[in-house]
Amino acid sequence: MNLSFFIRRLLSFIKETFTDGVKTLTSREGLKRLYGVSLYRNAIYLLLNSAAVAVLGFVFWILATRFYSTEEVGLASATIATASFLATLSTLGLGYGIIRFLPNSGQKSYALVNSCLIIGGLVAIVVSLIFLAGLNLWSPALVFLRQSPLAFGSFVVLVVAWALTLLLQNVFVAQKRADFALLGSIIHGVTKLAMVIPLAAFLYASGIFTSWAMGWTLLLVISLLFFLPRLQSGYHPSFTIKREVINEIAQFSLANYITTLIAAMPVFILPLMIVNLLGAEQNAYYYIAYAIATALFLIPRDISFSLFAEGSHDEQGLTGYVRKSLKFSFLILIPLVILIFLIGDKILLLFGEAYSQEATKLLWILALSSLPGTVNTIYFYKKRVEKKMKTVIGLSALTVIMILGLSCFLLPTMGIMGAGIARLTGGVIITLIITGRLLMKKD
Repeated sequence: MNLSFFIRRLLSFIKETFTDGVKTLTSREGLKRLYGVSLYRNAIYLLLNSAAVAVLGFVFWILATRFYSTEEVGLASATIATASFLATLSTLGLGYGIIRFLPNSGQKSYALVNSCLIIGGLVAIVVSLIFLAGLNLWSPALVFLRQSPLAFGSFVVLVVAWALTLLLQNVFVAQKRADFALLGSIIHGVTKLAMVIPLAAFLYASGIFTSWAMGWTLLLVISLLFFLPRLQSGYHPSFTIKREVINEIAQFSLANYITTLIAAMPVFILPLMIVNLLGAEQNAYYYIAYAIATALFLIPRDISFSLFAEGSHDEQGLTGYVRKSLKFSFLILIPLVILIFLIGDKILLLFGEAYSQEATKLLWILALSSLPGTVNTIYFYKKRVEKKMKTVIGLSALTVIMILGLSCFLLPTMGIMGAGIARLTGGVIITLIITGRLLMKKD
């Protein structure tokens, strides 16, 4: 396959995507056919889930910027980014093992779910305590987390509840019931919205992430007591770990864990780099722009999760699922990227004039980076189905090295724009590598 042929195929693919997409989305029959395909149906629920997270998170940060100072928003956003990373770290990649193996686990399904939850919860407690113990070493700006028992406890609860909820969401995806994930996101979002203003009166920066902890905790309880028993009849929580069940998914989960850990590093490290190099105020501007752009990043991720579940059931149809996933992703994503370029500054005005002035160009760059990111994300999930994890790990590591390396070089001279340029550059280079592999028929 030469380059000119590849480009012609790409242009034809884009034209076909939008022609078919418009026909499908503008007719009742087309929408029914779309919903009737489990790949799309599960993806739609996951996209609605991300949309709910984005909208409720959008309103949450608007309220936070109104009732908390810029410095408090910067510190709290760095704390939440850290908790997100630690929660992801605590899952040990078991969520991927759940999606890949739960559908065919039979009588072992209860033991598989319980064992993963117990392991994830214990690891979350350990890593959160280790992080808090070493704050002076890796993030002096967040040392306030140790200065109050409430802040200390809220942070640990936030990490633990977040980790367990991530695992439970993977159970829902594996069973093709992503509608439970959607309901959960609404519960979490509404809870933190209800609490963020009252907590501002006496908790200051801690009030922001404490409201998150309360939301995740409530969702965890509801998921364990109501959602999961409904999904798996007769389910009840158990504090036992079945070693033989974990051994079956350990190798696959470990490889995905390494990949997830690598991929999550920029999300965790960049806010810490910015808050320590540029200050809490600049981190607030970066975090709000990134929070908005995350709504775009989640589109290919959610569709890829559905691809992962479908491919795990039917590897023979993987190529078709990949094609459908790419078409569906770009059909949704490209209009949203254009919208960000048109009204991104107006969106940021909702957080305050300073946010619009300081973060609009960063938001544009982050939005643009979602396009190569889509190709990369779907490619990585294709490789997960094929269990070719060396490729995923290698390219993920290269992505992170480029993003963090360029950010370290660009932040001191370009400010927060440097982080956006680093992300876009890293994504484009990986897409070119993937294209090269396709041209050389390595995939």
